[in-house]
Amino acid sequence: MLAGGVGGAKFTLGVRAALGRRGAPEATVVVNTGDDLWLSGVRLQPDVDSITYALAGVNDTHRGWGRADDTERVNAELQEWGAGWPWFTLGDLDLGTHLARTGWLRDGLTPTQVLERMSRRWNLGARLLPMTDAEADTIVTVRDADGAERDLHFQEWWTRHRAALTPVRFDNPGIAAASPAPGVVEAIAAADVVLVAPSNPVVSIGPILAVPGMREALAAASAVVGVSPIIGGRVVRGMADVCLTAIGVETSAAAVAAHYGARSSGGLLDAWLIAEEDAAAAPDVDAAGIRSVVAPLWMTDVDASAAIVDAALAAAS
Repeated sequence: MLAGGVGGAKFTLGVRAALGRRGAPEATVVVNTGDDLWLSGVRLQPDVDSITYALAGVNDTHRGWGRADDTERVNAELQEWGAGWPWFTLGDLDLGTHLARTGWLRDGLTPTQVLERMSRRWNLGARLLPMTDAEADTIVTVRDADGAERDLHFQEWWTRHRAALTPVRFDNPGIAAASPAPGVVEAIAAADVVLVAPSNPVVSIGPILAVPGMREALAAASAVVGVSPIIGGRVVRGMADVCLTAIGVETSAAAVAAHYGARSSGGLLDAWLIAEEDAAAAPDVDAAGIRSVVAPLWMTDVDASAAIVDAALAAAS
């Protein structure tokens, strides 16, 4: 599966549960690393950590990010020193993860090797791979009220400004020279089905697809089924609608399907799950060459997420 963000973490839990009930092999999750950044000398991987913590059962389900029952003493001390970002909170347990990761990276390990080492701590029930070992952080170009453009790291635009600044474009500098992380292409080739999680199409799934060689690998996959992140014409969480508007895509299940495109015509998808609230959009999805499947898409708990995965696997077969 391709995943990122809170939606990707919830969906990954559903994938693990659905496959576990079948006695099937574990899934491989290709995780977005476009959200990554350096802060106070340590390397942060927000999407990687969200999915890792969720699978380990140690995530903060209330905030949607970070570790459960974390404290913020070190973060407060950093603020006293004027270090870091005052609007970007780092929990103490979370900082332990970032320090371990940074130490391993400085010792010469690749992000893939670091994530493999991190995964040994808990029985995750899934194999996690970064989309690439290259650094390709997402940069958002925004337009201020006076018309001037400036660049912000995605985390500043998303977390500090809550996507309130008008985005002009999203870039991942260095991604043109990147390649899929070791094992990614092989996992896609060996998979019975590739699932596209209901993650932000622009800043979570978009960077994964932008890695050179990724689309070619997906074009040769057995089946690719996506799950709409839009329910009832609205985003479920976050500000994905702002991202979609910036790239000229309507916030609708059918429009996002068309954005991904049909694999039969050089796009990504064979089938697309849309919510019951968007059932009227099914003919538009079908007309785009993508088989529509109407199903309940609210991920209220693991069982509900697993039911969505069941529907996606049925669509693939």
